[in-house]
Amino acid sequence: MAADAVGLLDVLGLAGAHVVVLSPGGAIGQTMAIEHPGRVRSLTSMMSTTGDLAVGRPEPEALAALAGPQPTGRQEVVERMVRAVRVFGSPGFESDEAAVADRAGRSYDPPGVARQAVASLASGDRTELLRSLAVPTLVIDGAADAMCDPSGGRAAAAAVPGAELVVFDGVGHDLPRAL
Repeated sequence: MAADAVGLLDVLGLAGAHVVVLSPGGAIGQTMAIEHPGRVRSLTSMMSTTGDLAVGRPEPEALAALAGPQPTGRQEVVERMVRAVRVFGSPGFESDEAAVADRAGRSYDPPGVARQAVASLASGDRTELLRSLAVPTLVIDGAADAMCDPSGGRAAAAAVPGAELVVFDGVGHDLPRAL
């Protein structure tokens, strides 16, 4: 997927981009910066980790919110995501369930969550490779993230030389509209 993103830059005629990634996208953006450092002008990694299985672990309740039988239709996917965000969303902010439902409905892809999880695991531990980055890097995390424990963000920020870490109190594994 990192190579696909670089391919998109090629098609668009762009020499580089400021890369902003979220959750499993963190592995994609980090890999893009590692393998194509000249194409990444800056990296902002949110609610992500290094791939080291000892950090950034999900809480059992967060995993359980997405587990179970495969939804059979768009409405079931939407309902599951609304319930899941109640578990791993931002407890310090009002949830916009209508926006969650709209986004889940527009991005309807029943096996997508499972594919994301498998891809994240398959990407492996990037910690040592992150130490070689010379890309301006910002790591943003939520102190209440139950899907990707903030230890993942701390590890990513510690691995990238000069990276800045910003942790927001009350923020879980979503992007509160207020922020």
